[in-house]
Formats: sequence, structure tokens, C-alpha cells
Amino acid sequence: MKKSAMVLTLILALTLAACAKSNTPADTPPSLAAVTLVLDYLPNTNHTGFYVARDMGYFTDAGLDVTIIEPADNTVTTLIATGNGDFGISYQEDVTYARAREEPMPIRAVAAIIQHNTSAFAAYAPKNITRPRDFAGKTYAGWGSPAEEAVLRAMMRADGADPDSLKYVVGAGGYAALSENVDIMWFYRAWDGILSARAGIDVNYIDLAKFDARLDYYTPVVIASEVTLKDRPDMVKTFLAATKRGYDYAIANPEDAAKILSKATPEYELDMLVESQNYLAAQYIADAPRWGEMKASVWEGYTEFMTENGLITKSVTADDCMTNAFLP
Repeated sequence: MKKSAMVLTLILALTLAACAKSNTPADTPPSLAAVTLVLDYLPNTNHTGFYVARDMGYFTDAGLDVTIIEPADNTVTTLIATGNGDFGISYQEDVTYARAREEPMPIRAVAAIIQHNTSAFAAYAPKNITRPRDFAGKTYAGWGSPAEEAVLRAMMRADGADPDSLKYVVGAGGYAALSENVDIMWFYRAWDGILSARAGIDVNYIDLAKFDARLDYYTPVVIASEVTLKDRPDMVKTFLAATKRGYDYAIANPEDAAKILSKATPEYELDMLVESQNYLAAQYIADAPRWGEMKASVWEGYTEFMTENGLITKSVTADDCMTNAFLP
């Protein structure tokens, strides 16, 4: 589906949801403020805190009636910037792209869901690919973004390899292809890594930050529009406080949190969700003083990387892209 069609579809869904709320006063007490959260992808353990906060009544306790929308096709920044959703799940690179446009999109990150970049390049272990110089002459399967290629090329150059020797293909049929017709993929350890291990596919991980510390950026993040931040600051603070309760619960009770998430992801085995949740329980806050807090230096470092590699041409500051002001 083309991006424009998907945006229109999601806007219609949001409008219908709003109408449904107004027509069912018995289900939604008038005292609750309607709030919409647009996910970046299908529900997964990155999102557990939101589902916990909803199902455990933390949002209701805070006076919020939160609807979670599951989109596709990377439309989140557009939806939030145009007011078709109160909060969205995005990534540091997408926020930086949005703010560095000729006409900046009016969005800002308000919380980091995970403190460190838990993604890495993955290669089938028997192929003995253990570092970027080993990528030379191999085939990489990804999703085709300019940032993706820039990271690959930068890491290969840093490790003394010719990035032009790497073959790029878009899509490859899932992680199982690593043992067959492709050599390298970009994995999120808490999801792809666990799924591949459970399928018996042993992989070597090549960490991004090991070769460039600036690649330890925030992914994913919670975003909101500048209009929402200006006009509804108390709601933003309340939403993030309730969300924090959800993530605090997931950290302390990963198995129970996984059971809550499984209601939204029945296609995945509960054991897999528990394994993923156990991994992320140590990652949501990690070495930060509180859930959600972001460092300006992390934003500035990755912005510098994007500028150096021609991904953006307009300079943006950390303050242009993020704020901790609404965190509890």
C-alpha cells in the first residue's frame, strides 16, 4: 500500500475511533480524556509498558482513555505532525530527519523507550562473519533506507573494508535466509534475535557502537507534536507518568507483563514473549536515572553522524528534536 493511501486509511481509523468514543458514554466516562497512541509497528515487547498501563488501569487512574493504533509504512511522524494522533512511537533518526527538513515537521521526542541501541548486524555463525571487514564481498538484506546503508558503509570503512564490495538487497524472506542466500541482516536482539535463536539459527552479532559510539542512539522513542506539548502539557505529563508505571511494572514483573502483551500478539508463543521481556527488563532504564530520560549528547552525536554521511544537510540541535521536560 502506498504511503499516502496508508495515511488516509489511518486518519479514517482515528476519526472513526473518536466518533465511537463520543457515541458510547457508558464505555467511556466523560471524565476521561481521549488520547491516541500510534505505534511504529505491530505490537511487540518494545511497547509492553503501554499495554500494561492500559490493562492494569494506570491510564484510567490518570484520567485518560488511551486508544492504541497499529499502523504500517512508516507514517507515524506524518500522523503526529498533522494532529492525527496525540503520541507516536518513532526513532531518533526519523525525528532528526523530520526536524532537519526545509520545512521542519512540528514534532519532538518526549521519552526514550529503551536507553541504548539494542540492534546489531547479524550473520549466520557458521559463515564466520564477526566484524565489518568480513562484510566485503557478502550480501546484505535490509529495508532499503539511506541511513541503513550509511551505517553499513561507515562501519566497513572504519574496519578497513571497501563498502562498495557489499551487495545490497531489499527483503529476503525473514531471518531464516541468513543460513541460505544472504549473509547479513539488521536484527533487534529482543525480537529478531530471540525468534532466530528459537528457530535454531545461531548468529554472530556485530555491534554498531563498537565501531562508532555515535551509533548508540535512541530507538524507539515516544513523540508528540509541538501543538500538543504547548496546548496540553498536563495531559502529556500525565500520560508519561502512567506509561512509566507500565514500564516499571514490566521491569519488575517481566513474565506477567508478557502475558498482558500476549493479548495483543496472540500469534507469538508466550515463552518467546517472556524471553524477550526478560531481555528488555534490563534495557528500558539501564544506566539512566529514570525511565524515558534522554541525553542531549546522544542526539548531537547521531546528528553529527547523519551530517557527515550526507543524510541531512540542515543542522539541528538536540533541543530542536527532544525534551525531558514532561517526564515524571
